[in-house]
Amino acid sequence: MKASIILAGIAASASAVSGHTIFTQLTAEGKTYGVSYAIRTPSYDGPQTDVTAKNMACNGAPNPTTPSDKIITVTAGSNVSAVWRHTLQSGANDVMDPGHKGPVMAYLKKVTDAKTDSGVGDGWFKIQEGGYKNGVWATNEVINNKGNQVINIPSCLANGQYLLRAEMVALHGARSTNGAQLYMECAQIEVTGGTGTAKPKTYSIPGIYKSNDPGLLIDIYSMTTASKYVIPGPPVFTC
Repeated sequence: MKASIILAGIAASASAVSGHTIFTQLTAEGKTYGVSYAIRTPSYDGPQTDVTAKNMACNGAPNPTTPSDKIITVTAGSNVSAVWRHTLQSGANDVMDPGHKGPVMAYLKKVTDAKTDSGVGDGWFKIQEGGYKNGVWATNEVINNKGNQVINIPSCLANGQYLLRAEMVALHGARSTNGAQLYMECAQIEVTGGTGTAKPKTYSIPGIYKSNDPGLLIDIYSMTTASKYVIPGPPVFTC
C-alpha cells in the first residue's frame, strides 16, 4: 500500500513538471531555425498565471528571457510553425504533458524594432486560435503534431517588423482564480510581400484577458464532448 502511494506521488510530480512548455523554434519559408533563434526564450519552462502582469506580453520573471539580435523573414500569406518543446533540449516526443489541456493562440504586434520592443501595451491582434472540439483540446493537437503550432500570417498586413506571440494555455488547475497556466514567447519577424490593405483592430497586453474569463476560470473535468468552450481574448483578425 505504502509503495503504491509513493509511486503515485512520483508519477503526479513528474506529470506536473512535464506539463511545462516553451516556444523554442520557428519554422518559416520551409526552414526550421535553431533553438532560440530570433525568439526570447527562458531557461525555465514555467507558466505565467497573473493575467494582469506585464510579463504576459512576451514572458519574463519568474522565467527570465534572453534577448535575441536575430529577425526571421516571413512572407505575408504563408504559414509558419511555432515549435513547442518541454525544455530547450527536448525533442518532438517531449512537447507538453497531454494531461495539460487548453486553448492555443497566436498574436502579432507591429513594431519599429522587433529586437528591442518589450511587447507590453497596445498594438496586439490575434491571428490564430484553437479551443475545444468533439472532446479534443487544441493543446493536444499541437502535441500530436510533434509540437508544431501552424499559424497563417495574413496576406493583407503592412510590411515591416512584428512580434509574433505564440501561446498555449493549460487548464488543469483552472477551477480556482489564477489557476490557469499560460505559456508564451515572442518571435521577432520581418513581414514581406504584404498588401497593406487592412488595419487590424488592436488590443493591449496585459489587458486581453481577465482572471474570471469563462475560458480561464473553468472546471474542464466536468465537460463532455458536446460542451462549448469560450476561447479567451479578442476575435481572430482575418483579411
